Amino acid sequence: MMLAKAKVAARLPAKDLNRARAFYSEKLGLDPVEQREGGLRYVCAAGEFAIFLSAGAESGTHTQMGWEVEDIQATVRELRGRGVKFEEYDLPGLKTVDGIAEILGNYGSKGIGERGAWFRDSEGNLLGIGQPVRS
Repeated sequence: MMLAKAKVAARLPAKDLNRARAFYSEKLGLDPVEQREGGLRYVCAAGEFAIFLSAGAESGTHTQMGWEVEDIQATVRELRGRGVKFEEYDLPGLKTVDGIAEILGNYGSKGIGERGAWFRDSEGNLLGIGQPVRS
C-alpha cells in the first residue's frame, strides 16, 4: 500500500493563527519552519504538524496530537514553568496525580504501560505527552 510508505502529519484547527503561533512559541518552544496564507507548519524530531485557520470548532474531547518523551516529569515541569496548564482527570481507569496518569497496557514494542499528561492549546485542541513504561 502506498500509505504505508507515506509520511504522516497532523492538522490542528485554529480560529486565531497569531494567538496559536504565540502559544506554540512561548509555551511549547516551537516555531514554525514554514508558513503560508492561513497556515503554519512545524517539524519535530520524528514528525510534523500544521495549524490551519478554520471557522470550524475543535472537538477538544479526545487527544488530537501527542508527543512521546523520555522523561514526562521533566517535560511537564518545564512546560508548567512556561505557563502550560495540565488537565486533571479522575475517571474509572484514568486518574492523574499532579497532571500525570499511570496507564496500564501498551503496544508490545513500546513496553508494559505508559505515563500520560494532557493540556489544551490556545485554540482548545487537546494535546498529549506520553512516556512508555518499559518492563
